[in-house]
Amino acid sequence: MKAKIHPTYFPDAKVVCACGNVVTAGSTVPEIHVELCSKCHPFYTGKQKLIDTARRVEKFMERASAKDAKASKSLGKKAKVAKRAAHKAAKKAQKKPTKLSEV
Repeated sequence: MKAKIHPTYFPDAKVVCACGNVVTAGSTVPEIHVELCSKCHPFYTGKQKLIDTARRVEKFMERASAKDAKASKSLGKKAKVAKRAAHKAAKKAQKKPTKLSEV
């Protein structure tokens, strides 16, 4: 191992959360500040906490509901083909004869 190229390792580095929880861990930085930890994260606590400042969750929910609404209205490929064939047949039946011999 080469000397003087590796960072200093702090075995008792403090990880400080915004909620006030302090955890010790090994790191190359003596103190780390984080926004969420296992004590305040909604996944671990089961509580809903507003963290989304850019409306990402609401935008995702809007897109998902719009996609579901569109999917419920749309037809499948087989139904579209059948509908198109029925439309062509109806058009052909309504078509008037153009030649005098057909009259």
